[in-house]
Amino acid sequence: MSVKIRLAQRGKKKTRTYRVVVADSRSPRDGRFIEDLGFYDPHQNPSTVEIDVDKAVSWLDKGAQPSERAQKLLEISGAWAQWRSSKGEVVSIPKPPADKIKSSSKAQIKKQEASATNEENAASDAEVVTKEEE
Repeated sequence: MSVKIRLAQRGKKKTRTYRVVVADSRSPRDGRFIEDLGFYDPHQNPSTVEIDVDKAVSWLDKGAQPSERAQKLLEISGAWAQWRSSKGEVVSIPKPPADKIKSSSKAQIKKQEASATNEENAASDAEVVTKEEE
């Protein structure tokens, strides 16, 4: 029996969340599973990944094979690095991904304009102070 760590879908269309589960490779995607390790919500900014690291490392030690996406989530949570380091390998712990920013967002454009004007005001104030000291 081959055991896999993979994702199981939950929720409605276009608002999916995913459970990270340990399941027999022959069972259906959203069907029976052995153990629930955590969840992944891609709709948050930044994406939410919560995985029980101890359980995940335990299953990896027992020989469970992660799918590609599950392996990336294990890397983000730090479980993959912990499992690799327990085997004696030198592994750096990854940093969380950067926030998603839409370049065409009106709110983002306003923030950039406001920060630019604040920088200009701070620069002009610094020039006035230096002229007064002379």
